[in-house]
Amino acid sequence: MSDLNALAERVAERLIARGETVAIAESSSGGLISAALLAVPGASKFYVGGAVVYTARARLTLMDIPQKAMDGLRSASEPYAVMLARVARKNLKATWGLSETGAAGPDGNRYGDLPGHTCTAVVSEETSVSATLETGSDERPANMQAFAGAALRLLLETLDG
Repeated sequence: MSDLNALAERVAERLIARGETVAIAESSSGGLISAALLAVPGASKFYVGGAVVYTARARLTLMDIPQKAMDGLRSASEPYAVMLARVARKNLKATWGLSETGAAGPDGNRYGDLPGHTCTAVVSEETSVSATLETGSDERPANMQAFAGAALRLLLETLDG
């Protein structure tokens, strides 16, 4: 977690200095993004909440995203990651929304993505960026760490402009 903690501290620094907040919706990283951010002292100044949105039921119950909103979308895609980040931001009234969705392994997902595939997104009122990462690994714990790191790096890069 030390790499994640270092990234989270840098993100926290930026958010606190700007007086901004972040909401998280993560899937295959299993809560590691939130854990890294919450490990930073003073997290209540910038972290407003998060959810591990691992199933369709979680998507509906935790995010209030109905199945109809998924028409034309598939999980583990950049458009879906953007939607998750937007909803997290809106529902929790945060400055920024950060999301991650993928296939940690050891198997791929039902959409044909190989293990080690994730999509991340960062949104604000004016900004929407997304990225895809392919680790080429089927090592679940390592992929989860890589996915959380990719999400935090995308947020940091976006904050740094």
